[in-house]
Amino acid sequence: MQNRTLEIGVGLFLLAGILALLLLALRVSGLSPSPSTDTYKLYAYFDNIAGLTVRAKVTMAGVTIGKVTAIDLDRDSFTGRVTMQVEKRVDNLPADSTASILTAGLLGEKYIGISVGGEEALLKDGGTIHDTQSSLVLEDLIGKFLLNTVSKDAK
Repeated sequence: MQNRTLEIGVGLFLLAGILALLLLALRVSGLSPSPSTDTYKLYAYFDNIAGLTVRAKVTMAGVTIGKVTAIDLDRDSFTGRVTMQVEKRVDNLPADSTASILTAGLLGEKYIGISVGGEEALLKDGGTIHDTQSSLVLEDLIGKFLLNTVSKDAK
């Protein structure tokens, strides 16, 4: 009887460990259902969205204030359109704010960083951030450096 109780205890402990790992994996991946907060939608147009994904963070001063909900190609301007859900507690963003695609670390995940402008008019639900800075593509940077080095050697 004591052996059976020990086996059940070990089994429950193992099950709790597996559930804890599953919860941790969901939280890290961003798939966990977050508490539903009031949000509003903003749009930004970028020339290059390389590496940015849906569910990427939207931050301001290092604090997460929202997430990317959609990435589309604008057929008129041939630029990438990013749709963001921003928390209502940050409803005082000036209309001349800047959105940049940034990288966490050297080769980390891409996210959007918002820098506050100085205009008195505020962005509203469905508003567009016009001043944007596209993603820096490491391969393009290396290619430009190599071509610059080769052209200097040819002279």
